[in-house]
Order: sequence, then C-alpha cells, then structure tokens
Amino acid sequence: MALNNLAINDIMEKALNAWTSAPPALQYTLAALGALSIFKGAAAFLRLLLNSFILSGYNLRKYGKKGTWAVVTGASDGLGKEFASQLAAKGFNLVLVSRTQSKLETLSRELRLKWAGLETKILAMDYTQDKDEDYERLAKLIAGLDVGILINNVGQSHSIPVPFLETKRDELQNIVTINCLGTLKTTQVVAPILVQRKKGLILTMGSFAGVMPTPFLATYSGSKAFLQHWSTSLASELQPYGVDVQLVVSYLVTTAMSKIRKTTILIPNPRQFVKSALGKIGLNSNETFPNTYTPWWSHNVFKWIIESTVGAYSTTTVNINKKMHVDIRKRALRKAEREAKKQ
Repeated sequence: MALNNLAINDIMEKALNAWTSAPPALQYTLAALGALSIFKGAAAFLRLLLNSFILSGYNLRKYGKKGTWAVVTGASDGLGKEFASQLAAKGFNLVLVSRTQSKLETLSRELRLKWAGLETKILAMDYTQDKDEDYERLAKLIAGLDVGILINNVGQSHSIPVPFLETKRDELQNIVTINCLGTLKTTQVVAPILVQRKKGLILTMGSFAGVMPTPFLATYSGSKAFLQHWSTSLASELQPYGVDVQLVVSYLVTTAMSKIRKTTILIPNPRQFVKSALGKIGLNSNETFPNTYTPWWSHNVFKWIIESTVGAYSTTTVNINKKMHVDIRKRALRKAEREAKKQ
C-alpha cells in the first residue's frame, strides 16, 4: 500500500510539474477545453431535467382543428388502442387500422359512445401478408379526409429472446415485414395528404433496442434501428412541407408485446406512456438523432445515464443486454416446461 501511495504521489508531482512548465497558451487552451466539457455536461443534464419534468412539446392543435383525422396503426390493443383513445379525447376523428375486425368494431363503438360527435373508420388488414390491395384499400378509405396525424404504432417483436440462428423463419419474416415494410408503405399512403395540406405529424414507435444493439433480439433490434435512420431521414425531407416526423423511443411498457403486467418506476402503463408521448412531441435536444425523443421521464433518465457513462453502442452495453436477455430466455423456457407438464 505504501509503495502504491508513493507511486501515486510521484505521478501527481510529475503531472503538476508538467503543467506548470507548459507554455501559458497551452495552459489556457486546456483549461478552456476542460471548462467547455464541464459546461456541455451541465447543459445536457439541465436539458434532461427540463425535458423530463417541466417542458411540454407541441400542441396537437398545430396539426389540425377539432375534427381533423388521425390514422392509428396497430390500433386494437396496447399502445395503439391508447393512442386512439387519447387522440379521440383531444377531438381528433380516427382511422383505426389493425388485424382483427371484431376488435376494431368494438373499439370504434366504445369510443363513439364515449365521445359525442366522434367519427371513426376502420380497416382490418394483416400487415404480415404485405398485400398491395390492403394499402390500396387504406388509400381509398382516407381519400378526401383531412388527415393531420399518422401514428405508426404497428409492430412485432420475438415471442421470447432467441439466438438469431434459432429464430424461426416466419418470425424473422414477420418482424421485418411489419416493422419496416408496413411502416414505410403506410407512410407512403398517408404522407402525401399531410404534404398537400402543408402541416401534419408522423409519429413512429421506436425502441431502446433500436438505440442499443440487443443480442437475442437481433432481428427486432435491427428493425427498430432501421426505423430510426429512416425516420430521421424522412424528417429532413418533409420539413420544408410543414410536416413533423418524430421517432418515439420507448423502454418497457406494460403491454402484451412486453409480457409485463406490473408497473414500476421504470415501466409505465400504456395510458401513462401515451400521455407523455403526445405531450412531449418535439423535445429532442438531448437525443443522438434529430427528430427523436424519449417521452417517459424514467426512460429518458435511464438512457441518458447509459449514454453518458458506458455508451449506448459500447461492448459493455451489448454484453449487459446479452446477459439480461439470456436470463429472460432461460426463465421463459423453464415456464414453458412447467406449463407443458401440467397438460
């Protein structure tokens, strides 16, 4: 221990001597760089606090008056259902797109009974089929409507964490078809209306898995990373036409996709998350990518801590993600074995 202390003292003395013997110009330059680094860190932390707890995003009236239409994909369950409900509460008429006709009819009826004067249209389409006629039906359904908002919520993940080489081909195909092609083709149908009216919002659901490479969810992680780059690129293209394109970054929420039922400080329910998503649009000053925001406060803080320490793309982060999902897979497989024995 004594030797270690002597060595440390020797290093510190040499460093101090080197500093004092350096030319004044170099000292001032290094001091300025150090102060700038501290200032940037403090400013980033201040923005984090303001965005998470104080500031509000764009008012949705920016995209249209009461009675303007919003298209919501994956609308019959989870976050999509909650987006539809909260947009209806704010006076937007709804085009509800999802796979199951009966669920869409039930949701449409419930919302119209709750909100007097609300108009809805529904379209049952299975995004896994990637049929041109489905997108043609969507185009006909919204023709002539004053559409101001598109919520690209439809998506699919893996049933449980799985090695890429063991991923079933249909699961791999469906994830890419729904998350990527479905989002792109729906946007190609809806966006021209927004461009023509010179204002609108395209809101696409992203994920921590798209920000941080996630082993054992490799295909899903890749699909969400694709949406990140696509959304940021599209935002630049449509900005001159008054159309806001935003990617919403989310960690876990209590939905059927996450298979989590209990809320915690880090895991909100759909109502909480969607309220923050609709209330924080445009607050992207702390994000790596433009036109991206992390609306739920604990998700935002958690992501900022990771990015400010080990880094979102670091080997450490990837390895931690890998260990976590290996453990989740083991628990899921053990649960499946127990349930199989009961039958």
